[in-house]
Amino acid sequence: MRAASERGGDRKGRRGHYELRGLMDALPHRPVSPGRIQAVLEAVRPRSHQPADFNYNTDGYEGDGAEDGKSQDGSETLPFIDESPTMSPQLCATQGPDGEAVSPTPPEGLLAGGGIEKGLEMKKLVLSGFLASEEIYINQLEALLLPMRPLKATATTSQPVLTIQQVETIFYKIQDIFEIHKEFYDALLPNIQHWDEKVTVGHLFQKLASQLGVYKAFVDNYKVALETAEKCSQAHVQFQKISENLKVKGPKDSKDCTTSVSMEALLYKPIDRVTRSTLVLHDLLKHTPKDHPDFPLLQDALRISQNFLSSINEEIDPRRTAVTTPKGEARQLVKDGFLVEVSESSRKLRHVFLFTDLLLCAKMKKTAVGRHQQYECKWYLPLADLTFQTLDDSESCPSIQVLPEHEIEEMKIKISVLKSEIQKEKKAPKGQSRVERLRKKMNEQESWLLLHSPTIPFRIHNRHGKSYQFLISSDYERSEWRESIQKLQKKDLQACVLSSVELQVLTSSCFKLRTVHNIPVTSNKDDEETPGLYGFLHVIVHSAKGFKDSANLYCTLEVDSYGYFVSKAKTRVFRDTSEPQWNEEFEIELEGSQYLRILCYENCYDKSMLNKDDNEIVDKIMGKGQVQLDPQTVQSKNWHMDVIEMNGIKVEFSMKFTSRDLSLKRTPSKKQSGVFGVKINVVTKRERSKVPYIVRQCIEEVEKRGIDEVGIYRISGVATDIQALKAAFDTNTKEILVMLSDMDINAIAGTLKLYFRELPEPLLTDRLYPAFMEGIALSDPAAKENCMMHLLRSLPDPNLMTFLPLLDHLKRVAEKEPINKMSLHNLATVFGPTLLRPSESESAKGLHITSASDIWSHDVMAQVQVLLYYLQHPPISFAELKRNTLYFSTDV
Repeated sequence: MRAASERGGDRKGRRGHYELRGLMDALPHRPVSPGRIQAVLEAVRPRSHQPADFNYNTDGYEGDGAEDGKSQDGSETLPFIDESPTMSPQLCATQGPDGEAVSPTPPEGLLAGGGIEKGLEMKKLVLSGFLASEEIYINQLEALLLPMRPLKATATTSQPVLTIQQVETIFYKIQDIFEIHKEFYDALLPNIQHWDEKVTVGHLFQKLASQLGVYKAFVDNYKVALETAEKCSQAHVQFQKISENLKVKGPKDSKDCTTSVSMEALLYKPIDRVTRSTLVLHDLLKHTPKDHPDFPLLQDALRISQNFLSSINEEIDPRRTAVTTPKGEARQLVKDGFLVEVSESSRKLRHVFLFTDLLLCAKMKKTAVGRHQQYECKWYLPLADLTFQTLDDSESCPSIQVLPEHEIEEMKIKISVLKSEIQKEKKAPKGQSRVERLRKKMNEQESWLLLHSPTIPFRIHNRHGKSYQFLISSDYERSEWRESIQKLQKKDLQACVLSSVELQVLTSSCFKLRTVHNIPVTSNKDDEETPGLYGFLHVIVHSAKGFKDSANLYCTLEVDSYGYFVSKAKTRVFRDTSEPQWNEEFEIELEGSQYLRILCYENCYDKSMLNKDDNEIVDKIMGKGQVQLDPQTVQSKNWHMDVIEMNGIKVEFSMKFTSRDLSLKRTPSKKQSGVFGVKINVVTKRERSKVPYIVRQCIEEVEKRGIDEVGIYRISGVATDIQALKAAFDTNTKEILVMLSDMDINAIAGTLKLYFRELPEPLLTDRLYPAFMEGIALSDPAAKENCMMHLLRSLPDPNLMTFLPLLDHLKRVAEKEPINKMSLHNLATVFGPTLLRPSESESAKGLHITSASDIWSHDVMAQVQVLLYYLQHPPISFAELKRNTLYFSTDV
């Protein structure tokens, strides 16, 4: 294998790097870590076919997705795989007495509550998904074999395209692999079709695993096969045409008959498939009772698979280098990615490359049509000269131009609308030409968002005085970059000065070595890739273990949205402990999210250490981790418990998900007692008040001690606290005032939002909703003013008398925007849909709305604009509104 690796030393023979990132990390109960299997796959991923050619939903078993993890090695051959244990207790194979990997045992309680029937149903679902992916895989192998036969036949003629040896090298073992999987598929299919509790499939997987020797031979030959294929493409135009346009049949029930795929992409599939089989074995074991006949067979299959993947590790030489300088120095690419640089007071999107001895900042050069893309080096900094700004550094920092958050939110809504339009156009008979225009527009808008959304500074300095500043959306990424650099700086690094030739060679190598190919926007993804989850994720952060010393500890929760991560919730600080027990529940809104991150911090109380910059996070990160939000796992009605391991720390949490189409529904009032879910006029009549007591008390408490709170009404409160307040208001307990004074202010803000969200009909009423939508769309200011004021007068008195104090309150909150970062537009974004979203009966009339993302994008911008109109309006009093007799002809 080593010899093969060294032969595959140039061009596409070196392409097989890094693209399958974090595949194992995405497994449920298997948080992010660059594990050994991932590293093998990173080493051989064909880089020229990313990501359009590769997606988890169509190419393979859909048990898991992937996140752009980070490679620790940039070598031109298969990189060395880190032998340290992976972060997941269920991912890494433990060592048995003979040194072999032993299959992990599913944790106790996985089947609890669901019973055997539920386990069998889940097992069938897992198998059905894998069977569907097997059909696709067999079709891919078949497409690869199709040109092999005629190429072989012509090899013995007077005008051969390829020699027999070249054909056998390129298509080595493909026929054998095809036959293995065809036999497996044919044996598994009837078991799924006639499924019951007596069906066993373990022997099939055991047999499949026993034939991995064929895959070993394929992997050993893989680099040489790629190198030979490229050389043949360069030498034979006919072969080049064949290899760039292989036809893969779609599944039997698919409308699309065939898709065009390159030979290089198809040659990668067998390597990918071994890991897919390992993933499904994990999931099958999870849903197979220990006393089932399949259990020991599946364990054995998993043991064989893991030993096979580990064996590849033993044959890899860790000493190969990614780039060799003219002086013979070894330089490897450790990490790369897109960052926003603040340069000359403006934001620039840069591709940053971290090598073993220097950091290089580049941008993609504009090239003529048909020319290869190239990078232009903007600057480089030897790691020996690089320092980070200390927290008490009094040096003045360049000011960061931060856009008002409402502009960011408006762009998100525009992108959502564009996504909906693209989906509709795809279904239209002649919509394809317009789809491309819409995609281009969406790409521009998403790129704008990516450029303008980051606000967290990441500063690096040259010992000789030059400083550079990047902006990052999440402290998670900033911590990753900082840790990667500091780890390299522990080595004995020498300052280096590159000649112009050396710099040019290094910059040119970036194009081949890069692990991140496209900026993370939706328009760069496959149509079939999972669109993510829209709705509400409920997360309980239980506890954490593994801290060496007592400290003041808290966690923050982040989810991805529109290509970057956003902080959504924060636990309370648990003081002076090494085993914090938070047990706090949060409700997090998801906008096409696929990942949940948890960051654990030690609270910094030394105010002299605080940086002047509001966006600087000064608390120390103790650990960080990430899990994929697998729709099948989180959408069950039951809580799904999980553990994230981070630098020796274990954080235990649970989660469940409510889709947006369910969470947006208002339910008709079924009770007359309490205040939540009860019509507002019933509550005010019972209380003999003009404004419900809950609204008055929450507003008063927020204005008393929450008006300066950063992100008030945007940051989630602890769900258990919110539920406790809800119960207290519903039962009219005497302790309400004491509870309010003791409760976290975000929980009180969350209780107020929940009250309006759970009203059986919106505060601004179902009856007037269409008129509000029409009124806000008027372009003539006088007509709009006339209409919008008339609509307010048309509200029932309890609704109007509740709306006006809320309006005044939100205006007072926005006056503190420099401190709390909540503008009028932010508040309109939070409250607009809550106060206007129609009840279930009304929203059911909009039958053209087909998906959760459509539900969200449909009318949301208008709902936000309606509330914003009133927030920006001069003060409105109830008495003057009723006295005013403006005429408005439309009957509402």
